[in-house]
Amino acid sequence: MSYILLSICCSVSVAVLLKYVKRLSVSIEQIINLNYLAAIILCFTIFKPDTEISKKILPWKIYIPLFILLPAVFILLARSIKSIGIVKTDIAQRLSLFIPILAAYFIFDENISLLKLIGVAVGFTAIFFTLYKTDNHQTDSVNWLYPLLVFLGFGIIDVLFKQIAVNKEVGFTTSLFWIFIGSFVVASCISLFYIITKKSTLKFNSILWGILLGALNFGNIFFYLKAHQAFAENPTTVFASMNFGVIALGSFIGVIAFKEKLSKINYIGITLAIIAVVLITISQLNS
Repeated sequence: MSYILLSICCSVSVAVLLKYVKRLSVSIEQIINLNYLAAIILCFTIFKPDTEISKKILPWKIYIPLFILLPAVFILLARSIKSIGIVKTDIAQRLSLFIPILAAYFIFDENISLLKLIGVAVGFTAIFFTLYKTDNHQTDSVNWLYPLLVFLGFGIIDVLFKQIAVNKEVGFTTSLFWIFIGSFVVASCISLFYIITKKSTLKFNSILWGILLGALNFGNIFFYLKAHQAFAENPTTVFASMNFGVIALGSFIGVIAFKEKLSKINYIGITLAIIAVVLITISQLNS
C-alpha cells in the first residue's frame, strides 16, 4: 500500500509545484522541458531500458502522437491549475479515465456493462458541476477550455499508453524511455519558440524546478508500476486507490493550503466524481 500512497503524493505534488511556481519568475515551458531530461536520466538509471533494440520494431505510430501530446498537455495542465486551481484540474485529469472506456467500446468493440456506462454518465455530470462558476460575470471561456483540454488530452494519452502496454515486442519501460526522449525534443522546440518570441532566457532556478518536477513526475509513474506489481492479482485496488487518493488529497490541499474557493455545486461535483470512480471500480470487479 505504501507504493500507492507514494504515487498519490507524487501526483498531487506535481500539481502543487505547478501551482507554486506561477508565483516565481520562471518559465513553465522551460520547467516542463527540463522535467523530461530528468525523467530520461531516471528512467535509464532505474529501469535499464533496452537501448539496442531495433528501431524498426518500435511502434512509432503510437510514439509520435505521445511525443507531441505529453508536453502539450503538461503545459495545458499548468495553465489549468493557474486559472481554476488544483481541485478542479485534478478532477478533470482523473475523470479522463472515461475516454479509454468509451474508446474500448466505440473503437475496439469491447463490451461495456450497464454499471460502467452509468459511471461514465455520472463522471461527465461531475465535470460540469465541478467546473461550474456561480459568478457568471467573471466567467471566462478559457477557464473552461483548459480543464476540458486536460480531460481530453489525458484521456487520449491513456488510450495510447494502453496500446503500448499490450505490445509484445517492446517492453513498457523501454517504450517509456523513448517516449521521454521524444517528449524532451518536442518540449525543447516549444521552449525555443518561447525564447525567440518572448526573448526570455534560461534561468538557473528553472533548471532546479525542472529537475524536481521530473523527479516527481517519474516517481508517480515508478511507484504506480510498483503498486501494480505488488497488487498483480487485484489491479482494481490500485486503480481505485489512485483515483480516490488524488481527488481527496488534491481537494484537501487546494482548499486548505491554497484557499481555493468552491461553491456548493462544485462540492456536489467532487462527490459525483468519487461516485463515478466507485461505479467504474465495482464494474471492473464484476467483469
